[in-house]
Amino acid sequence: MRLILYLGKGGVGKTTLAAATAARSAQLGRRTLVVSTDLAHSLSDALDRPLVAEPRQVADRLWAQEINVLDEVRTHWGKLQDYVGSVLKKQGLNDVAAEEMALIPGMDEIVALLTIYRQAREGSFDVVVIDAAPTGETVRLLSMPDAFMWYAGRANGWRGMALNAAKPLLKSFLPGVNVLEALDRLNEQVSLLRGVLTDPDVSSYRLVVNPEKMVIKEALRAETYLALFGYPMDGVLCNRVLPRPASGEYHDALLREMVDQQAAYREQVHTTFAPLPVWDVPYHAREIIGVPALAALANEIWGAEDPTRVYYRGAVQELTRTGDGYVLRLPLPHVELGKVLMTKKGDQLIVEIGNFKRDIALPTVLASMDAKVARMVNGALEVTFEPAAVPAGVPSGGVASGGVASGGEA
Repeated sequence: MRLILYLGKGGVGKTTLAAATAARSAQLGRRTLVVSTDLAHSLSDALDRPLVAEPRQVADRLWAQEINVLDEVRTHWGKLQDYVGSVLKKQGLNDVAAEEMALIPGMDEIVALLTIYRQAREGSFDVVVIDAAPTGETVRLLSMPDAFMWYAGRANGWRGMALNAAKPLLKSFLPGVNVLEALDRLNEQVSLLRGVLTDPDVSSYRLVVNPEKMVIKEALRAETYLALFGYPMDGVLCNRVLPRPASGEYHDALLREMVDQQAAYREQVHTTFAPLPVWDVPYHAREIIGVPALAALANEIWGAEDPTRVYYRGAVQELTRTGDGYVLRLPLPHVELGKVLMTKKGDQLIVEIGNFKRDIALPTVLASMDAKVARMVNGALEVTFEPAAVPAGVPSGGVASGGVASGGEA
């Protein structure tokens, strides 16, 4: 089975591209399921077919579904929350605090993941394409296999109550077993799911961007966190690219300015996300709706190639602990060796090597550190981070503001 997940900022066109990939996959003869985890469902609009919470066939070898996470949580967790809240109130908490404490972190994400896992496994699909929620929600969704069990293992004081409260939810996914057995099975399924989500032969994550500054910045953050969690990325789609007219220039000043601005951001996308392949998706004057139109769009993007194959293998970022610091390694096989210049500002690192320039969104653990040395080693950029020194005049625990520039020779 292949699992392909499209993610990016809200409104960049994830739904259309996910549906196009699925439509083309089915056209190539594979049993394909396209799933939406976005609460603002628009997959049914793209396919021009009404969808439900279970897979519904919409074309030959093509099924689609819109997971209604809120309904799942409301059906199972609503009663549980009332029960847990009432117990906490008896222990002396006020109404508001009891309601807040009754929420188990990550419950909606776990429901979504288990639903996808169950449908993919039981449906015997060759390809599952996921139209994900906006970036921040998706990163939270993907972190749940690790975070949920961390919370469950540390729910000191009311673990037994939580297990009893969770029984109806666990039974809905794992019928016929007692609570302890259900928790063990749940842990096992989450572990298996984590293995599937990080297997580069099975899963691929594709970022969708528009040639716009804010969209690119959010995609860079997503790339960083996907790399940290070990989720394999295999490409980037730069969507809604305005074409240049055959005559060379637009006569309309506004269109000419938009095309010129897009050209600069498009070049940034191709450079910044290297070594991932980048596909430019042209802007269409009309909405692309319906399975035939979606399959035609996929053919326009990938041509005769199979859009479901793995297009890139390997880490796009690697973070290694070294003593009190870290080394961030970024494969850049097509960048010539030369002097490396870098500037760090908060959680952003700007690296320049000759005519090559790349913006890197840093994870939280590196944002508070100093970038000391950057160098090219065997086709990869290695940046060494060390704990930030407290400048003279800054009280202990304070942080000086401003960027840090440094350079290193390969």
